[in-house]
Amino acid sequence: MDLIKIGKFISLKRKEKGITQSDLAEKLYITDRAISKWENGICLPDASTMIDLCEILNITINDLFCGEVVDMKENEKKLEYNLLEMTKQKEEKDRQLLHFEIVIGIITLLFVFALIITAYLAPMDDWVKYLLICISLLLVVMVGLVLTKIEQVAGYYECNCCHHKYIPTFLAINIAPHFGRTRHMKCPKCGKKSWQEKVISK
Repeated sequence: MDLIKIGKFISLKRKEKGITQSDLAEKLYITDRAISKWENGICLPDASTMIDLCEILNITINDLFCGEVVDMKENEKKLEYNLLEMTKQKEEKDRQLLHFEIVIGIITLLFVFALIITAYLAPMDDWVKYLLICISLLLVVMVGLVLTKIEQVAGYYECNCCHHKYIPTFLAINIAPHFGRTRHMKCPKCGKKSWQEKVISK
């Protein structure tokens, strides 16, 4: 998707309606800075605001993604293309999130290891040592929850029995036995428990 083209299209349609960026922001309950980002091609509107934006500008979501008013004959073809593009973008974002998860995990482990070594080897009062160890444990728990959340939302888990791909609940991810990103969970479709691998594509 061409973000610059989409941004110019939003700006054009807004001006055709005689609406300022501030007016549009007020109608959508967001800041005019967000409107400016859209119109400058920096980012797309959030899914939660897209429908309202299209209603205000009197365009379809397909028009928005194309950055132009789409002819009805071309509509189905363009819609299919836009859905494919959105899927590709989600997959790429999920890959980046999973790489980010690894980087954060390694940095945290190194930092925690350094704190524990310092607590045991450096000359300091006992209470300072215990404090450093407590901080290390707290950091491991907090970062662990963040990394688990990333793993939950990035990509899908594929059932080994029926091959259904889905996003499990945060609780299911946390209580499931696992080896790396392979977790033993119950499939919401077939109801069977199996070792399920993390996949990017649906």
